[in-house]
Amino acid sequence: MDKSNREFSWVGSQESFVDRPIINRFNHMVVGRYGGNSSAGQYKNEDGCLIWFDEKEDWEFAIILDAHNTAESAEIVLEEFIKKKTEVIYLFAQPITQVFGELEEMVLDIFQDEEFLTACRKIKGETACLIVARKDKYVWWFSVGDCILYLFHEELAALGQYQLNQRHFFEWIGQVNTFDQSVPCYSSGRKELRKGINHLLLTTDGLIECPNEPFSNPQDIAKIFSNSQDDKAMMSLLEKIQENNVRDSTTMISWKVNIEKEASKPSDL
Repeated sequence: MDKSNREFSWVGSQESFVDRPIINRFNHMVVGRYGGNSSAGQYKNEDGCLIWFDEKEDWEFAIILDAHNTAESAEIVLEEFIKKKTEVIYLFAQPITQVFGELEEMVLDIFQDEEFLTACRKIKGETACLIVARKDKYVWWFSVGDCILYLFHEELAALGQYQLNQRHFFEWIGQVNTFDQSVPCYSSGRKELRKGINHLLLTTDGLIECPNEPFSNPQDIAKIFSNSQDDKAMMSLLEKIQENNVRDSTTMISWKVNIEKEASKPSDL
């Protein structure tokens, strides 16, 4: 993979972007980051993100992290996945029938590895973590905590569906760690994408927990993206929460996929 534009990773401890929204495009994928308003009391950024993709092989892999107390938990999670990069890329080369099952097994192996758990016990703070993979006309996600995965498509919007995962509070990886419990708590899922343009958007909760709640309704997010190019739309979101004096940091990953294959429909149509 060409490192110049097919991979990206970042943690807020490297650069905070407090008072400064920034958008970066990597081919068809867009990353937006905003560290929050210093006037609201913000002085650091503990988010993190990672993207890998291969347009020729038709897949994307993305992670967003929303840590607190320190960014150490976000750092340790990204470090583990970067170590496994070659294995992740190998999995995407497998038949679609195998990809997501083997990917989920890998994620569970990483988070339940005793060396990883030991390292987590020594850091300060913990992180929510959302992992999303897309290959062919399917998307898979693995979620610990309260980050959000949206899927915008006209057929789903007509039925009121915009969000794929359920937010779960009091779940983290790090100093307090769901994978250090007798029964680890997390959620995962798979979704068949519809024919046509499917827009996937991952975000930390700063976007929706902003004062005055300008984006608590996902329809408002979808509308902005439908009226503007992805880069401009994402900047509009970040500038709006900046105007509303958000303190919490926000990190987003966005991309659109045009699916040419037919999707499942009721048998009586």
